[in-house]
Amino acid sequence: MSQCRARGCRARLYGAPAGHNGPPNIKGRQLIFRNAALCLAIIIAFGAPALARPFELADMRRVVEISGPVLSPNGKQVAAIVGRVNWSQNRHDDSLVLFDVASGSQRTLTRDREGVSSPLWSPSGDRLAFIANDPDGTAQIYVMPMAGGDAVQVTKTHDDVEQFAWRPDSARIAFVTRDEPDSDTSAPHLDAFDVGDNDYMIKSSSSPSHLWLAAPDGSWTKRLTSGQWSISSADGGAGSGFSWSPDGHAIAITRLPNAVYGDSDPATVAIVDAKTGATIDVPGQRPFAFGPEYSPDGTQLVVQWYRHGTFNSDAYLVSMPVRGGAGHLLMPAIDRNIDWYRWQRAPGGALYASGDNGPRVSLWRAAQDGSVRQVDLGDVDFGNDADVGADGAVAFIGSTPRDPAELYYLASAGAHPRALTVLNASIASLSLGAMREITWIGPGGYSEDGILTTPPGFSKAVKYPMVVNVHGGPQGADGLAFDELDQLLAAAGFVVFQPNYRGSTNLGDAYQHAIYRDGGDGPGKDVMAGVTAVQRLGFVDPSRMAVSGWSYGGYMTSWLNGHYPVWKAAVEGAALNYYPLDYTIAWYQNGDAQDFFGGSPYDPKTAPMWIEQSPLTYAKNVKAPTLILADTGDANVPIVNSYMMYHALADRGVTVQFHAYPVQSHFPGDPVHVSDVYRRWVEWVTKYAR
Repeated sequence: MSQCRARGCRARLYGAPAGHNGPPNIKGRQLIFRNAALCLAIIIAFGAPALARPFELADMRRVVEISGPVLSPNGKQVAAIVGRVNWSQNRHDDSLVLFDVASGSQRTLTRDREGVSSPLWSPSGDRLAFIANDPDGTAQIYVMPMAGGDAVQVTKTHDDVEQFAWRPDSARIAFVTRDEPDSDTSAPHLDAFDVGDNDYMIKSSSSPSHLWLAAPDGSWTKRLTSGQWSISSADGGAGSGFSWSPDGHAIAITRLPNAVYGDSDPATVAIVDAKTGATIDVPGQRPFAFGPEYSPDGTQLVVQWYRHGTFNSDAYLVSMPVRGGAGHLLMPAIDRNIDWYRWQRAPGGALYASGDNGPRVSLWRAAQDGSVRQVDLGDVDFGNDADVGADGAVAFIGSTPRDPAELYYLASAGAHPRALTVLNASIASLSLGAMREITWIGPGGYSEDGILTTPPGFSKAVKYPMVVNVHGGPQGADGLAFDELDQLLAAAGFVVFQPNYRGSTNLGDAYQHAIYRDGGDGPGKDVMAGVTAVQRLGFVDPSRMAVSGWSYGGYMTSWLNGHYPVWKAAVEGAALNYYPLDYTIAWYQNGDAQDFFGGSPYDPKTAPMWIEQSPLTYAKNVKAPTLILADTGDANVPIVNSYMMYHALADRGVTVQFHAYPVQSHFPGDPVHVSDVYRRWVEWVTKYAR
């Protein structure tokens, strides 16, 4: 998973890593209070004395991650990746683990392999493929026989294998890897390259990625597609997963015009002949449709479709004929952004889909007769990381307000989820901050919501300091699920408020699209309306408030810091502070122009808007002590944004500190740096706002 603070991403769902998001693992959802019994239980939890110690920084080393669940074809086992912190080596050690559905027993299949990810059963069920690093550190495909024996290395590509899928008959594996860069051997010292819409940190032109075929025993590989077009973008990350036709004769892909993320908007859904590699765009398709997946009968493709022709709108699902045509909208009554979807691979199988929905991520089942039902998951938050069996069972990663991620099993759409793991029981046993949803009516009459976390041992009779912690994206949403940073802040004595401002994905398309040409002022007013709603509850001290966030949350922190003189402290991470600069040197230029402004910052008609919506324009109003954090190698929100804000504040005598992390990412991915980010974050707001 990309290092995002929100459940969704500003980046396109067909490709890039998180857009203006932020730290990992940081938000889930939960049920709205629906009955008196649940309300009473939460009131009791808020007022109960602490029986155990609170969550501490060192506890982050004990949080176990689990991801990539895949059901065996017979439905009796689930394979998944389990990751544990290796603090001394500053990394996560990942293992491929097999879980028995009936008993929950587990067996570790890989040890001492680096980069283990992406398990996938052969359709025949006798082999399990996965990606792991070879001795040179390149991500390759390995296949393990389930009857016993060592895993066999299938691929030996010069660059990482980005994704792969078994052919339905288990006789071949299709995979995606990047082409070798072009080189002019006649002039070895002439290494200038065409920049185009790339970011300022690239050192060479972006090579396209293409489809290959491999024998599962590693005996041969064969290139299937070629050209300057690409299946993924080099700077924006791997593209959407591809899909084999049920008969194994074709592969559906999202085809990008090249490997430059800034050029990726005109992507198309295409069909690749699995024998010849001939690639043809599906005729008559809707614009802005991505991520195709074949229906069980092979006649339809389900794709994500963006109604407004921009990515600051909800991603709906459309079913279109393989032979061409715009198709029809699936689940038309579900006005929510769809983040994940998967067919039940059986004749007449249903489509499962999930997305942000108020204070939680919901799962829906869409039958082929057109009926749609929401699956009741109780207080378990669906993690958009799941697999569906032929019988309709679902294995998924879920979380609750007290539990970090665990593996869950859902026998059917009408069953209750059952936890197959208790990997994080030691964390759940701590005295944690309690969470609830809060709602209010915001500017423009929008029904808005946010998440409130109160300190352990909370009492309504006490006046607490508050940290407003703003999610990134802006396409994302905060919900009620365990979160490390918010628990650390709550343990430090803060009420933590996470507002879902306009642009968030959990309250419908109109709310998300309302951020168009209004990236700062409208969301800022939404946040402050939420702050007012929290203050009315009576237990927040309005004279001790801090604001913080990463990526677009950092942008909103800068914006709020320059517009509302109510903050005693601010923490802005990877903040987009000056839009024209960011457009010029980051990797998603055209996306900003289309999705947020409707024109370039160098177009006189739209240029003023880019300045007006840049927080740097209002730095002269900032008075709160401000901590600035950023990564030196961030091509998403380049660190130059942070340098500009630092000097704008320091030159005016504002208390400011600026710390940079020497990593090539949008948010640090290693445990030591993540821990340091959170330490500085909590210490800063504690020093100035508590």
